[in-house]
Amino acid sequence: MESDNIRLLSTGRDPRVMDYFSALATLSSRVDELRGRFRPTLFGESYYSDSELAAMLKVSRRSLQDYRNNGTIPFIRLGGKILYRRSDIERVLEKNYTASF
Repeated sequence: MESDNIRLLSTGRDPRVMDYFSALATLSSRVDELRGRFRPTLFGESYYSDSELAAMLKVSRRSLQDYRNNGTIPFIRLGGKILYRRSDIERVLEKNYTASF
């Protein structure tokens, strides 16, 4: 029995082995995808860059600049980099939410 399992694994032609390696490849690609989207937090808070927030809200970076200039959205300027706290953005969106009729 043990030699049969070794033989099956060594040939690589067994459908079970092929399914196993296919599932392993799928799992590996999903882990890589999650790792690419992972955003570490700073004191439990996550931050968006200017381009990330623009893409997420589907507005231009120039519109974000207008929102910053007129005080619509809070931001952090760190050197030449603009950052937005996730909780601040959620708060602004909730505050400006309009329910349907």
